[in-house]
Amino acid sequence: MLNETIAAIRPLDDEAIAAARALQARLTKPMGSLGSLETLAVRLAGLAGTCPPPIPEPAALAIFAGDHGVHEQGVTPWPQEVTAQMVANFLAGGAVVNAFARQAGIDVTVVDVGVKAELDPAEGLLSRKVRAGTRDLSVEPAMTREEAIQAIEVGMQVAEDLVNGGARALLTGDMGIANTTPSAALIAAFTHADPAAVTGLGTGIDSETHARKVAVVTAAVVGLQAEDPIDVLAAVGGLEHAALAGYILKGAELRVPVILDGVIAASAALAAHALAPAASAAMVAGHRSAEPGASVALGYLELEPLVDLGLRLGEGTGAALALPIVASAVRVLHEVATFDSAGVAHK
Repeated sequence: MLNETIAAIRPLDDEAIAAARALQARLTKPMGSLGSLETLAVRLAGLAGTCPPPIPEPAALAIFAGDHGVHEQGVTPWPQEVTAQMVANFLAGGAVVNAFARQAGIDVTVVDVGVKAELDPAEGLLSRKVRAGTRDLSVEPAMTREEAIQAIEVGMQVAEDLVNGGARALLTGDMGIANTTPSAALIAAFTHADPAAVTGLGTGIDSETHARKVAVVTAAVVGLQAEDPIDVLAAVGGLEHAALAGYILKGAELRVPVILDGVIAASAALAAHALAPAASAAMVAGHRSAEPGASVALGYLELEPLVDLGLRLGEGTGAALALPIVASAVRVLHEVATFDSAGVAHK
């Protein structure tokens, strides 16, 4: 399943890109006056292979949830039980991401790919648990290679089901107490950045906890023997990171834009890119997380974030905020008159 998806991912369509650029030049506005939105609309035309590309609505957001063995190293003050408690909050519609999703008309699905607790069945919850949390990445590989592949394929199947259900844009969400630690490790491993430079404050930790977190990430990356992307994911990633990587890969195969949230999504995007470099064509950086690793990851992927508000909540909040911007960029190509059709003179 994974190999077939990777083989099916193709670069952007050059003819659609040329058509979108030509159309931008004929619209009733100075060329380039919409800045990054013009670049984005052209890229999405190349992704869809048609101009104008489909408006990315309706949209679906999948929140992949998992726990982390590295929590035992004291890298966060939040108890691990919060992961399951926040899953319940998502399902009840009471989290920030739920409010943002309602504002933008986004459907939310929660996927248990690795929560340590057993979750009761509920509407909106997909039980796809690979294992009850990862192992402690500071002691041993967080996952086996087989578990990492299984989690990747969970994400792929969720993406495929959402697109088959009508979604025209996929948004990334995540939940997992301590998951900024494996995110930092993944970013350092894939970009070769200094672990200290990509390890942030996460949920707002003190300096002592941050120093401990940096030491854990540094040791994990320095001791990393793996080079294959799946082995890197297995060694220092989380189950939600692997699932998000698969979600992104399937979105790329299906030629649907995938709007990335924050640092967890960005680290997963690095894994997806390492497996299939052309997958980055489907990635849209929803926002610039306050976590330092996010900017490093987005820079490596050559993605420009649409929103920069100092957010560091996760859940999919930044992706949800960005969706109307993405839709607006595409709607310009559908609805704005050309100089000729509007009878407007141009130079």
